[in-house]
Amino acid sequence: MHAPVRALWRGLPRALLLGGALLLGACAAAVDRQAAAPAALPGMEEALPPAQRKEHDRLVASYGGAYKDPKLQKQIELVVARLVAASERPDLHYRVTILNSPAVNAFALPNGSLYVTRGLLSLASDNAELASVLAHEMAHVIANHAATREDQMKQAVLVSRVISDVVNDSDLGALALARSRVSLASFSRGQELEADAIGVGISARAGFDPYGAERFLTTMGRQAGIRSTSMNQSASADSPDFLSSHPATPERISIVMANAREYASPDKPGERDRKQYLTSIDGLVYGDDPKEGFVRGSRFFHPKLGFTFTAPAGFTLENTSQAVLGASTSGREALRLDAVRVAGDQSLSQYLSSGWIEGVEISTVESLVLNGFPAATAVARGDQWSFRMFAIRFGSDVYRLIFAARDLTPELDRAFRDAAETFRRVSIEEAENVKPLRLRIVTAGLTDTPERLAAKMDVQDKALERFLILNGLNRGDKLGYGEPYKIIAE
Repeated sequence: MHAPVRALWRGLPRALLLGGALLLGACAAAVDRQAAAPAALPGMEEALPPAQRKEHDRLVASYGGAYKDPKLQKQIELVVARLVAASERPDLHYRVTILNSPAVNAFALPNGSLYVTRGLLSLASDNAELASVLAHEMAHVIANHAATREDQMKQAVLVSRVISDVVNDSDLGALALARSRVSLASFSRGQELEADAIGVGISARAGFDPYGAERFLTTMGRQAGIRSTSMNQSASADSPDFLSSHPATPERISIVMANAREYASPDKPGERDRKQYLTSIDGLVYGDDPKEGFVRGSRFFHPKLGFTFTAPAGFTLENTSQAVLGASTSGREALRLDAVRVAGDQSLSQYLSSGWIEGVEISTVESLVLNGFPAATAVARGDQWSFRMFAIRFGSDVYRLIFAARDLTPELDRAFRDAAETFRRVSIEEAENVKPLRLRIVTAGLTDTPERLAAKMDVQDKALERFLILNGLNRGDKLGYGEPYKIIAE
């Protein structure tokens, strides 16, 4: 998170910072209830004992549910089978679940459950890179590191139940469980290096290019470096990625390279199976899944919950598990959209004046109607930031749209009001026509260049940089005629 945005929320009442917790009761939870039902892939329910199945369902639901793609599932399982046969424990059995999350993450539990997000799968460029991740996680199981994760997960589930039972708020319990996902990536440096060494050995013995680990760590580091907004970092506590415990530091990459050299020389590295892997991920959903709400330019759209709004010009939006966050290019303005529950007998004007945020100027509180929805607005002022707040009653929830500015000028206040007036109901036709972004595999022609293929990408910014990272290329690299490459498109 960039410092200006971090400063925006620092010092505000805890109620505001936790406001997104109730978004789990609105945006996120509405999605999770639908995603949690088919949480496991076919056969997974029967393969797990009841207690493990229940925790599996909870875990998968916290990552947006399972992502079902039989072709991709089979490809991953084939890679896992090769790795198991070449591992120190060929007697172990693994069950693979693809998680419907854009986060870049993978982890394993000691019962043999392997989890990998579609966000991670979209970054890998060949079977060797995929194998490096899976072998690393299998190494944690083989070395008994993953037992720590299981204990942490049990503790987190217990905490979530206590919160739910004591305060009678299942959404806060869900938030505790969501945040507990951070613990799934907690290993010591020594354990990580040991898993690196074991994993590289497994990949090499299975016939895969052992340098895949170095390439993938490098790609992840580059991807983290171009995250287009500071809001990604603000959500890190709830959406930890693989780099949280697998940092692509120069030291780590050099150690992985040294491990790989023990098994193969760079000029004879082993199999990559690039075309086979790219074929398996063709059509993979990329970024936000529409059913969880998504960003297109300066517009946020949630077809399942049935609303949309457009940020002021110059804002970049980020959809997180707790809230929609936004920041201007200057870093001097920001916004937050989340949902809370407000008693039906409390007016929205009363709610804005109730003290959940300090510095409210009572004289600015006013009731209004936004596109047919009851609403209220007010101004609050702090030492460094001023806020134009809106509370909008939509269905059974109240959405808080909070704009912040270093200098809340009349012109800027008008722009914030205009943006609030774009909050409206989504038509059935609009919701039915929503399409997610997907990875599309295209073949390079004779005249194609990275710039040409990048121009075909449906992304907000840095199209060329994103194309290069997605395909493991550097600036100045030429495309291979007839070779497949990833682009992002509907």
